[in-house]
Amino acid sequence: MRILLVNDGASPVGGAELQMLRLRELLREAGHEVRLFASSASDLGGASQADTTTFGTTRPKLRVLNQTANPVAAAALRRELDRFAPDVVHLRMFLTQLSPLILPVLRDTPTLWQIVYYKAICPRGTKLLPDGSRCTVPAGTVCLRNRCVTPQSWALDLSQQRLWRALAGAVDVAVTLSETMRRRLAENGVRGVGVLGNGVRERAPRPPLTSPPTVVFAGRLVPEKGADLLVRAVAEVRGVVGGVRLVIAGDGPQRAELEALVDELDLRDVVQLLGHRPRAEVEDAFDPAWVQVIPGRWEEPLGNVALEAMMRGTAAVVSGHGGPAEVVEDGRTGRHVVPGSVGSLTSALAELLVDRDRCEALGTAARATALARHAEPVVLRRLLALYDEARTRATT
Repeated sequence: MRILLVNDGASPVGGAELQMLRLRELLREAGHEVRLFASSASDLGGASQADTTTFGTTRPKLRVLNQTANPVAAAALRRELDRFAPDVVHLRMFLTQLSPLILPVLRDTPTLWQIVYYKAICPRGTKLLPDGSRCTVPAGTVCLRNRCVTPQSWALDLSQQRLWRALAGAVDVAVTLSETMRRRLAENGVRGVGVLGNGVRERAPRPPLTSPPTVVFAGRLVPEKGADLLVRAVAEVRGVVGGVRLVIAGDGPQRAELEALVDELDLRDVVQLLGHRPRAEVEDAFDPAWVQVIPGRWEEPLGNVALEAMMRGTAAVVSGHGGPAEVVEDGRTGRHVVPGSVGSLTSALAELLVDRDRCEALGTAARATALARHAEPVVLRRLLALYDEARTRATT
């Protein structure tokens, strides 16, 4: 099968970009002919690894225009379709660079759209209000009233919403990453969407746990990911669990704030900030972890780091909403905590970090679940079935 992957970016840094690059690799290993089409832009740095690139930009003012209407990308995609003649297109992110103008170009090619975050229903992409609470109303003038967007960008943001909805008939099958996200899309008028999460790469189980009790976090350092909540919880736990350590992998605009918080709470001997590291290095650093924490304030669409923790055999403590709460079963493969609550997170950590056997048991169950439900070969079989469904629907 000839498969064209389409995504806003293809630099090997962001989660969605890494997923698409890995998918290209897996599909090629399975014997398919695969190409990746993406813009040349990257918010997080790094050169594009797409087979074909088109115009993209990270300049804020130009980008607002570009993500609403990028005729250069539409023309380049048409040329790619003519040249490659794919049997199916797998569309992932297109609302931050490529724009809805690519949709009519796909009308005559079987297309699967995998919706991986909230940009389709929220200009901010998070369905969070500026105060950190969840937004429960459809996008519109409320975005302006709540100061989620600037007056300068608001008209273009809403134009993008209207444009993609008007052109979405080009998509034959749509899926998203979790049942939570499917519900949020439906609440905002996007219905008929299925669910297919990401696969996780198989690896050997981590070694048996040893002291000191170690907590880990991986993710972009932004407020919605909740790393600051974890630092505060570890400060509380330190008085109960001797020798506790916290390792944070990732970078982002909140890093300076986290470093100041570590100093304020006198945690320099407890907390290690690794910065951004390649995935293999992060896995090595996380092998000693008793617990991995995903303390997001927002309803994360899936949470690849939760799947990675499970495959490693690490107990996961996750906010009790969104994708991570769907893949981590409370009390069997990890623990759920109240979103945004330092107290709830502190209690869960205090309970687990004094019980190595409990952490071992949760991690063992988590790994078994990851292998059975979320391993790459399992998810790839489901994805290929969706490609076949898109091809069937396109001919009826």
